[in-house]
Amino acid sequence: MKIAIIGCGYVGSAVAQLWSQKGHQLTVTTTTPERVSELQNITPQVVVMKGNDSQAMQDVLQNQEVVLLSVGDRYRTGYKQTYLETAQTLVAALKQTPTVKQIIYTASYSVYGDKNGEWVDENSPVTPSTESGKILHETEEVLLSASTPQQPVCILRLGGIYGPGRELVKIFSRWEGQTRPGSGDDVTNWIHLDDIVGALEFAREKRLQGIYNLVSNVPMISRELLDGLHKYQGLEKIYWDPSTSSTRPFNARVSNQKLRNEGFKLIHPEIKINIGSTI
Repeated sequence: MKIAIIGCGYVGSAVAQLWSQKGHQLTVTTTTPERVSELQNITPQVVVMKGNDSQAMQDVLQNQEVVLLSVGDRYRTGYKQTYLETAQTLVAALKQTPTVKQIIYTASYSVYGDKNGEWVDENSPVTPSTESGKILHETEEVLLSASTPQQPVCILRLGGIYGPGRELVKIFSRWEGQTRPGSGDDVTNWIHLDDIVGALEFAREKRLQGIYNLVSNVPMISRELLDGLHKYQGLEKIYWDPSTSSTRPFNARVSNQKLRNEGFKLIHPEIKINIGSTI
């Protein structure tokens, strides 16, 4: 198939390698010129562009069959341009590119907002508690507006991403020895890079349509996760201050049952901290 990956970062690069190995013809985009040579090791078709560049988007989508939107704002400085404007530009370009038969978007479970640790699924109300969360939800709405039986849009709401080069120990090392606000009772949801890649291929093969949560089977309490990293992974102990409120804007147990009901099986169904390999 001819596949365009809009935003070829940590996730996009990983799935691009799989799709390239499977023989698909890839076109990938990046906003960083310095990454072109790296990405050309995966596919010769690398385009440097911003997501809100209408002409560049139309050029990239020409003759494509599948589009994966996997953008990210690593430094959290431009959510509107990175997510919303890219989605708007993509949907507008689709009107000129009738070959596109499927759109897949890697979203975030943060759109659920603070649910006081209660279980949520894809039918639960979306109540983002931050401006970035509201932009992410609006991005979903824009993309879903383009969904038809002939051109399905699949949105995967990802948990926190970990994997090679982005191990949990590395993610939380900046908190070592610190006292964090709150009791640590808030719930976190994670997903391994292997399972993101697997789910993207699954969504492509099954032509999934609609919203699916992509998280591990077992949510984790923040305190238990960090205590485990301290005990088994060599992370310096992190303390909690229950007299202050937690600063985390989302707190929910996210169910992945809908995706599992479709037949998807996770490689890493839960985080196993007390094992030898680095998590």
